[in-house]
Amino acid sequence: MSSSINFIGKDVVDASIQIHSELGSSLLESVYEIILSMELTQRGYQIERQRPIE
Repeated sequence: MSSSINFIGKDVVDASIQIHSELGSSLLESVYEIILSMELTQRGYQIERQRPIE
């Protein structure tokens, strides 16, 4: 299980760095959230944005 968590974590960090490199740091957090969810969806992940923690 920890190797799959590491793999997912690496994908999230890689996607975040890629987005930041391409777009810079001048956008709203909500815009980065949308773009990150789109990128992770393209990588095959099912995304739920702003899901409440139970």
